[in-house]
Amino acid sequence: METLNPFQIAIEQFDRAAHRLKLDPDLAAILRQPKRQLIVSIPIRMDDGKVKVFEGFRVQHNVARGPAKGGIRYHPNVTLDEVKALSMWMTWKCATVNIPYGGAKGGIICDPKHMSAGERERMTRRYTSEILPLIGPEQDVPAPDVYTDAQTMAWIMDTYSSTIGYSCLGVVTGKPVELGGTKGRHEATGRGVMFTIEEACKAMNKPLSGATVAVQGFGNVGFIAARMLFEKGARIIAVTDSRGGVISRSGMNPEGIDAHKTRTGSVMGMTNTAPISNAEILELDCDILVPAALENQITAENASRVQAKIVAEGANGPTTPAADQILFERGVFLIPDVLCNAGGVTVSYFEWVQDLQGFFWDEDQVNNQLERLIKRAFQEVNDLAGRERVDRRTAAYMLAVKRVAEATKVRGLFP
Repeated sequence: METLNPFQIAIEQFDRAAHRLKLDPDLAAILRQPKRQLIVSIPIRMDDGKVKVFEGFRVQHNVARGPAKGGIRYHPNVTLDEVKALSMWMTWKCATVNIPYGGAKGGIICDPKHMSAGERERMTRRYTSEILPLIGPEQDVPAPDVYTDAQTMAWIMDTYSSTIGYSCLGVVTGKPVELGGTKGRHEATGRGVMFTIEEACKAMNKPLSGATVAVQGFGNVGFIAARMLFEKGARIIAVTDSRGGVISRSGMNPEGIDAHKTRTGSVMGMTNTAPISNAEILELDCDILVPAALENQITAENASRVQAKIVAEGANGPTTPAADQILFERGVFLIPDVLCNAGGVTVSYFEWVQDLQGFFWDEDQVNNQLERLIKRAFQEVNDLAGRERVDRRTAAYMLAVKRVAEATKVRGLFP
């Protein structure tokens, strides 16, 4: 029976790369474990006057190459093991695209869909005060993730700044532009997905124009990626959200889908479409599949039925190690999450650089730098996969683990 525990999966992926690299066992032992794990209680007064206590986490996996970096998610199913896995994946993601960060992640066990804006704000500010000793522009820089956004980051930045006594723009990224956020950040993750798909099509000598695309998870990343692929001439034939999905073989305009979702709360029920489930969309006959929802969607159970030629991981950890092997043996071109969705953290890095300098770029500059970094990383991963005859996730991990291991080794052990 394959494990679906995210941290066990992260360890298994790391071990594959470490084995291929013949990594020193002492170094491997260090890199397997998170550097810090903080569990906090978050008591807040709800709108009805009652006090509710939430549980939150902040995990820093590694800081050998720079400050820890990683999002904060609000979700009922958040666990410490999930946050540990995500922090490890962030370490490899930052190293894959070669930006000077380590990996971190945070989360609160809650259901933000059933909380008012005031309750979310009070929870965010109390959580910030609890993790305050760990965060800061030089040590750990949070960002948005599942069910958190620019407003959440503004609350964190304000709470942190109010506590230390001066405005600190660089403590978080993904902020509103009015508070030192960068232009282009909102679209960055989806844009990175589009860039990697573009490069995969070139590598396979297949045109992107006319390619059929299915997107599981029509949130920010899924919508932006779908819209940009649509603008490049691809045909969006199916999309899903947490409730269900729709399919139309003739293609759909992502802007129309987004408008329908904004109006009704879901993509379901679009005119001139048929229903499709989150499970069915993964097995759809299409050229490009973008799993942009949650982890463990493509598993040993369904990987043999995936028909897409390209699987572009918009989400973190949507494919299990057993499924990786099946897809690789079947010749599916999988673009791993640590490369595919690294556009977000790359532009977060640009935002942080701008905040520290107090000098801000225009949007073209942001997008051009993103394209340069993502396409360079894609080529490095793809070339290594070809040379080593391994799947692209293992290649990305080999690249990333080698960089982090070298930094760890050069720094040495203290004391």
